Amino acid sequence: MRILIVEDTEALADMLADGLRGEGMAVDTAYDGDTGLEMAMVHGYDVVVLDRDLPRRHGDEVCGLLVGDPSVQARVLMLTAAGGVGDRVEGFGLGADDYLPKPFAYPELVARVRALARRSRPAPPPVLRRAGLELDPHRRTASRDGRPLELSPKELGVLEELLLADGAPVSPVQLTEKVWDANLDAASGVLKVVVHGLRRKLGEPPLISTVLGHGYRL
Repeated sequence: MRILIVEDTEALADMLADGLRGEGMAVDTAYDGDTGLEMAMVHGYDVVVLDRDLPRRHGDEVCGLLVGDPSVQARVLMLTAAGGVGDRVEGFGLGADDYLPKPFAYPELVARVRALARRSRPAPPPVLRRAGLELDPHRRTASRDGRPLELSPKELGVLEELLLADGAPVSPVQLTEKVWDANLDAASGVLKVVVHGLRRKLGEPPLISTVLGHGYRL
């Protein structure tokens, strides 16, 4: 899943981003409302974690513009230092999908982000299965014919997207959009290295094929 954090306290934004990356998510950060809005409009995020009190464009306005644009499918989790009932009601009135007052417990943030991400796309089965492969998106585990696979977070992410495609080819752009953050160029060799490692770990017979002009298919 791909997450955008829009938070003007850079240390907090970077800390949350590092933590969510450790959970296997692709995370981008923005430190003001204008930048956050622009990024959210361009990239296909599953969840936008949006601070309410932002410079350059207030979080309320950013939330309203995102919710009012039918092309934006991301769910919005709003953060605020004001945690009163009235503030939460006002936040939901803006169209936010969830609301978390500061300070918050990090495990709760992770749980809420995961819950919102599941709502931003059609719900996959609890365990993804194809051609002897099994991947549990929640536990972040995978196996082939009952043999556990020791996969890196990026290898798990690529395998998950290929399984979700159900045999259809997935382009390099689609894979980098979902598995990496905005700093990776789809034309770089990083994806090829990850796919090569994933093929090696999956073993024989080969399961991932290259579809010329289209990407990869499981």
